[in-house]
Amino acid sequence: MNATPPILLVEDDEVFARVISRSFAHRGQDVVHAANREQTLALLKDRFQDQRPNHAILDLNLAGESSLPLIPELRAFNPDIRILVLTGYASIATAVEAIKLGAHNYLAKPADADEILTALFDSPPAVQSGTAVQEPMSVRRLEWEHIQKVLKENEGNISETARQLKMHRRTLQRKLQKKPVAR
Repeated sequence: MNATPPILLVEDDEVFARVISRSFAHRGQDVVHAANREQTLALLKDRFQDQRPNHAILDLNLAGESSLPLIPELRAFNPDIRILVLTGYASIATAVEAIKLGAHNYLAKPADADEILTALFDSPPAVQSGTAVQEPMSVRRLEWEHIQKVLKENEGNISETARQLKMHRRTLQRKLQKKPVAR
């Protein structure tokens, strides 16, 4: 048995999971992969009874379902686990929710193995008063963030979100299918 437990990677994209696992192995990190919530819980029950994972990487979107409900389950299994939420559809609303649930960091894709490991092992660069100058968000990014917030408030209901935003449902769906704009 290895002295340090492997990193738990919860990712539904098999190719990405294989690439990241291989990259981590080259950096001396073992990875155990699960593709969904059920596989993750089975791993916790079977594989990690003797050696609990200290680090986990969760893809936010697992085959259309959010991985955020896994955060409290992982924290209940190991209260000291460090959790990184990795997503291709970053928004302030989901980042805040992930941190409130107990994730330690949140990283937008695309990210390479070094960026992921840094975000997982290092403390997040929390808001440092007066030390960092942050560029204001673009109007398109502000719109994206607002849509994400209203969508979350409506528990993912597209029709109700479109009504509240006073836009056509198809327009909202098109906006949601696009990747988030850069800040």
